[in-house]
Amino acid sequence: MKDLVILGAGTAGTMMSNHLAKRLPDDWRIRIVDQRKIHHYQPGYLFIPFGTYKEEDIIKPIQQFIPERAEYIQQSILKVDADHNRVYLEDSRVLDYDVLIIATGTDIAPEEIDGMLGDHWHKSVFDFYTLDGAVKLHEKLKNWEGGHLAVHITEMPIKCPVAPLEFTFLADAYFEQRGIRDKVKISFVTPMDGAFTKPVASAHLGHLLEEKGIEVIPNFNIMSLDGERKVITDYEGREVSYDLLVTIPTNKGADYVERSGLGDELNFIPTHKGTLQSKAKENIFVIGDATNLPASKAGSVAHFEGEILLENVLRFIKGKELLDEFDGHANCFVETGHGKALLIDFNYTHQPVSGTFPIPGVGPLNLLKESRMNHMGKMAFKWIYWNMLITGKHIPFVSSKMNEAGKNFEEANV
Repeated sequence: MKDLVILGAGTAGTMMSNHLAKRLPDDWRIRIVDQRKIHHYQPGYLFIPFGTYKEEDIIKPIQQFIPERAEYIQQSILKVDADHNRVYLEDSRVLDYDVLIIATGTDIAPEEIDGMLGDHWHKSVFDFYTLDGAVKLHEKLKNWEGGHLAVHITEMPIKCPVAPLEFTFLADAYFEQRGIRDKVKISFVTPMDGAFTKPVASAHLGHLLEEKGIEVIPNFNIMSLDGERKVITDYEGREVSYDLLVTIPTNKGADYVERSGLGDELNFIPTHKGTLQSKAKENIFVIGDATNLPASKAGSVAHFEGEILLENVLRFIKGKELLDEFDGHANCFVETGHGKALLIDFNYTHQPVSGTFPIPGVGPLNLLKESRMNHMGKMAFKWIYWNMLITGKHIPFVSSKMNEAGKNFEEANV
């Protein structure tokens, strides 16, 4: 038997186990490693603080989604020995592999910022990028009577780059629904030069922040946090005070990546952008948030990568040339509050543009425009995620490459 090992049973790893179980030759064994028992629908974290979802709405047993052909090993990863094709586990087991797929994603690292962790953590300073953080933030928000809410991004890259902005828009609507919006000042504090990561999106959508009375504080590179004074300070000495801080801490890849010598300074793994083969060894492939690719760290990206990675793994084991075809495709719904959302579609070379999605000229979804239909699409994605995306099924009309038909690319010059 030959061995294919997948590290990580989140979105990308689970999806790849299902893809490969259907196509990998019978003389290959599939093993997937993760320390967890429960699979989280991470896009659902955004909705928990506002009471739209509860914890039980976004979790299911991991084993429910692992194909029968694959062996699930619930254990922490100690390190990868890429020179000898071995994975060392915390329980002293050693897994040999012929092909390795790394899909261990990224997680928050609040300890990277001086003062961010402390007695104030999950009391006046919260995250919503973890289930625990989102649940505790819900408890805080439902009884909060107002003050200065600062929504803050520490540094890029982060999982789902639009999520902080979505949280800000949803908070605006939530406080309005509670009748206390006039008692809340909302600031969006970002290390970028604007609220949106793409210039075209900023040009088309910046008015939403103005209309909602949301202050944008750009180019803020945080140096430290003072939990007693309730102040964050950047490297230029600027301060932003808050009554309630919702922060997106530094995002980093898994610790074992550093121990294995496979990653960059944030433990993301250098990866060929078109083939998804690691730059460390030819028999190591990387998918999803674990890569250092200049693509969004989002579930849609992992989905598009997965279809190409499947073909490249099959080509690799047959000694064929790899497909250099992943174009960085991502599409993301952006909740704007009050039952509306935007939809953006882009890749390595194209910024978000207006047009229709997924069927050119038909839609039914419109790009770069607020609509209730887009919000319905966002909410429907949870069903698609559990029943299609992580089970390795193709989503109809949605191609792994960005479809250029039905889109207005001249707007990229805005």
